[in-house]
Amino acid sequence: MRILVVGGGGREHALCWAISASPLCDKLYCAPGNAGIAEAAQCVPIHAEDLEGIVAFATQNKIDFVVVGPEAPLVAGLVDKLTAARIKAFGPSAKAAQIEGSKGFMKDLLAANNIPTAWYGRFTEAAAAKAFIRQKGAPIVVKADGLAAGKGVVLCKTTAEAEAAIDSMMTHKAFGAAGCEVVVEEFLDGEEASYFALVDGANILAFGSAQDHKAVGDGDTGPNTGGMGAYSPAPIIDAAMEARVLAEIIQPTVRGMAALGAPFKGVLFAGLMIGNHGPKVLEFNARFGDPECQALMLRLKSDVLPALIASADGALANFDLRWKDDAAVVVVMAADGYPGNYQKGTVIGGLDAAAAVPGAKVFHAGTKAETRDGKALVTAQGGRVLGVAGTAKSVRAAQAIAYQAVAAIDWPEGFCRRDIGWRAIAREKSNG
Repeated sequence: MRILVVGGGGREHALCWAISASPLCDKLYCAPGNAGIAEAAQCVPIHAEDLEGIVAFATQNKIDFVVVGPEAPLVAGLVDKLTAARIKAFGPSAKAAQIEGSKGFMKDLLAANNIPTAWYGRFTEAAAAKAFIRQKGAPIVVKADGLAAGKGVVLCKTTAEAEAAIDSMMTHKAFGAAGCEVVVEEFLDGEEASYFALVDGANILAFGSAQDHKAVGDGDTGPNTGGMGAYSPAPIIDAAMEARVLAEIIQPTVRGMAALGAPFKGVLFAGLMIGNHGPKVLEFNARFGDPECQALMLRLKSDVLPALIASADGALANFDLRWKDDAAVVVVMAADGYPGNYQKGTVIGGLDAAAAVPGAKVFHAGTKAETRDGKALVTAQGGRVLGVAGTAKSVRAAQAIAYQAVAAIDWPEGFCRRDIGWRAIAREKSNG
């Protein structure tokens, strides 16, 4: 098969790395790709959101299957356009991708199907949103309705903070059109976890758990980012909890989407809060997480490509996957200043030394090849630049491998959190 992966981040590097190992894959392209992806696929200079350009490339190059990585082209309807051009694709239609593209749509879907989540209100006027905040009190959460690259959620400790978040989103347009509508919702206590399932419109194939680290600083301090690291599996989602997540959340969501005439195909990513109340939905995403995807692909023993094709074909009913017993930890290295302003074009060295660490793997996100000072890799677009991973029998051992690889990388303008996996490691210690 001739395969095209759309996107250029760490998630897409992990997907290309996994797909390139499939005996079904004869030729692999990635649009636009990055310097790391170029080792596994032929990169083509087409932006992920250039829908017409991607369809034209896929048609001209007789692509058999397209795997869409990021959310923006899914929400914009890339899968619909590919389908119309008779090209098979992995991912939801634009109508189904609303589950991520509009937080209000998602919350209404959950409410209509009695799926556990926080109470909420939807608002298109700042005054009404502020009145709701004053009525409910703090702590409270303010979310931009549309896509905001993982940064449109503000956890507010006081009503003043919440009203300021409303002003930032709705009046000052901090997230552009994404903040024209907001969702204000209950602050939930507990532990966050991510759960993934492949869906073919009706059937569900469990794809495992992970835990992301959203805050920029150690101890979950500082502003939220697109994700500073992840590990898989998440110990809080044991077999009993997984059964609850599937029965109470994933299955009724898939049934609810089908009932709306928007059957979901692709990967359904549930962001969960797990507390005394059991699992509740914080958010749904219509694609793999980044960096969770890197950890999942490192743990997957089966060939991923047939599973992705089965999702597109509606053929998951009798499908099965095998997983390694190992844990995987991914540490994101970001450019200094991220998630605020950061410098681009800085030189990265030491990647061969990092890759030589036993059990380590380096995934690229914001990199491009450019010879400078005898070195051939520099940072490009995107503040998150590398995903440095380790796999081992325990999260603690996998974390040690990942940070050993981080130490081998020569990038003075980069930084990372030093505590990725801390919750799981605390559990491992307490369990002896």
